[in-house]
Amino acid sequence: METIQAVKHRFESLAPFLDERRRRLLAGAEASSIGRGGISAVARALRMSRRTVQRGVEEMAAGEDNMPGRVRRPGGGGKQAKDVQPGLLDALRKLVEPATRGDPETPLRWVSKGVRKLSKALKEQGFTAGRTLVGRLLREELKFNLQANAKVLEGTQHPDRNAQFEHIAELTAEFAAAGQPAVSVDAKKKELVGEYKNAGREWRPEGKPDLAKVHDFEGELGKAKPYGVYDIADNSGWVSVGLSADTAEFAVESIRRWYQNAGKQRYPDMKRLFVTADGGGSNGSRLRLWKVQLQKLADEIGIPITVSHYPPGTSKWNRIEHRLFSFITLNWRAQPLVSYMVILQLIAGTKTETGLTVACELDTNTYQTGIKVSDAELAAVNITRDTFHPEWNYTISPSRPSG
Repeated sequence: METIQAVKHRFESLAPFLDERRRRLLAGAEASSIGRGGISAVARALRMSRRTVQRGVEEMAAGEDNMPGRVRRPGGGGKQAKDVQPGLLDALRKLVEPATRGDPETPLRWVSKGVRKLSKALKEQGFTAGRTLVGRLLREELKFNLQANAKVLEGTQHPDRNAQFEHIAELTAEFAAAGQPAVSVDAKKKELVGEYKNAGREWRPEGKPDLAKVHDFEGELGKAKPYGVYDIADNSGWVSVGLSADTAEFAVESIRRWYQNAGKQRYPDMKRLFVTADGGGSNGSRLRLWKVQLQKLADEIGIPITVSHYPPGTSKWNRIEHRLFSFITLNWRAQPLVSYMVILQLIAGTKTETGLTVACELDTNTYQTGIKVSDAELAAVNITRDTFHPEWNYTISPSRPSG
């Protein structure tokens, strides 16, 4: 039996060349060829009333052209609702027009605009329009359709946004050409540890989904705090999974562990390090503790650390987001993160066809929140600021020798 999609395609191809009666006859012929249930199926697929398709079946069965030259019987055909009820279309447009969403006087400003609620609101204004008619008017007359939110707004765009992107790209290329590391760092979204639902779908035997808790209340295992370091040139990642707070101390400790476990082996002639980071969070450009902790790291490894922050509202452009974190999320989709061991295994098992590899480690340290950095401590940081947006671009070198 032909699929209903084939029927729909054939009808849509022929309909522009047929008058109303011949379209009805074609629909009737298609319904008759399907057999039982054909009238309902064709009516749904072709967006016709069931009665119209039924008439087409009956006229096809009669096999006679009772009214040659006519499409309808005299007086046949109903008036469209928008013509019978002047103002109906304008009233509906005002209810759903996006431009009115900031107006608190709009009747449906603070509720979802389902067709039932729209129908009720129209009735309160004196119109008669059921939910089916409302849906048809939205689609066919007003050209509306159901849409989700699109995450594209980034707030006010900084005038030097693109210039900062270019600055970061130039420094990344410069470090790569010199055989020096350039890394992208950031904290990944905190994850509940336990038998909780994880977004995404995975192939499993029919009717046997992984079972997860109904409510996402934080349990005794708490939340995992992954912090990543992505080596841009090497296409490799390091992730520290923290048990404590996501602080600047934790962020720099993650960079330290990357250096100890991967960086110094991969770059035996490392003389400097380039770090790109978001403008906020535990590695924020204004965060004093971030700079103090970087000073400690620079002193330990004996090389200067150059930092460039992405402009406000542009965190999604940070390379670690789409070159590391996105693949980790894809790898553990639909997998309840039942333990820290499972989290570590799923992160370490993340690979791509382009050669991405990931190493990870559990960080069991406790990091205190609310640490205050004094002016004196900040002044002791051996920082050299760039002439271009010095608040975003700077180098922290090993401490100057005392005396």
